[in-house]
Amino acid sequence: MLSRRSRIFILAAGLACGGSAAAGQAGPAPLRNPIAATPESIAAGRSAYRKQCASCHGTSGEGGPGNDLIPAAPSLVDDQWDHGSADGEIFSNIRNGVAPDFNMVPFKDKLTDDDIWNVVNYVRSLAKPHP
Repeated sequence: MLSRRSRIFILAAGLACGGSAAAGQAGPAPLRNPIAATPESIAAGRSAYRKQCASCHGTSGEGGPGNDLIPAAPSLVDDQWDHGSADGEIFSNIRNGVAPDFNMVPFKDKLTDDDIWNVVNYVRSLAKPHP
């Protein structure tokens, strides 16, 4: 029969092996947008976007040089999203920023989470349909 110490060691080793294998297979659950893309949400998002985002991404979301950013702020209306195109990824990029290489500062101290979700809904409303 195994001693208590041996059983604890075997249990710990099993958890360590199983835990690392599981961690490699599954990442964190994606963030889901809790705010419906209603006309009210989109209007609120447009207002926040114009105050916080338009100076870099352009008033229509087309991107451009913004405040002499290098690299230029990307378009938000095309189908190329280098940092994730899911609502949760866009939310995270706005909230936490994409720096240092992309000059996207975090807005978590300037916008509430609900404001950010409204901006996500607004940006989604800007997308051009693709044939």
